[in-house]
Amino acid sequence: MTTSDDSPITVLSADESWDLLSSVTLGRLATSVGGQPDVFPVNFVVARRQIIIRTAEGAKLTEIVLNDRVALEADDHGLEHAWSVVVKGVAEVLDTAADIAAADRAQVLPWTATIKQRYLRINPVEISGRRFVFGTEPEWGCGLG
Repeated sequence: MTTSDDSPITVLSADESWDLLSSVTLGRLATSVGGQPDVFPVNFVVARRQIIIRTAEGAKLTEIVLNDRVALEADDHGLEHAWSVVVKGVAEVLDTAADIAAADRAQVLPWTATIKQRYLRINPVEISGRRFVFGTEPEWGCGLG
């Protein structure tokens, strides 16, 4: 971790970020097509430092075919602290029998009672994470204005 002793924000290492990301199953997938951003809540699993998402036919699949550059953000919090991890990478729709079988073994279970027979895989290019300690805003210094 990178921080000063009194900083409420800690920059996490890649290993710490992957550990935290692996501890949750709900995140937000960000896409962009034609200069227009879109964000989708998704359930996912981390498998060998790749992200597997199970989804239905629809906008996510269409947008990833048009622009495979995506970001996934996940976070969690308690009473005194929180964390956030962002993965940027290249998404692909899984279509080979071997890839689909591996995704099935990862056990991405749907949260809603809908048919979700397609899988996406995010191959990460970059991961970043931060931990936050909650507290009150510091006093503004004298002479501001």
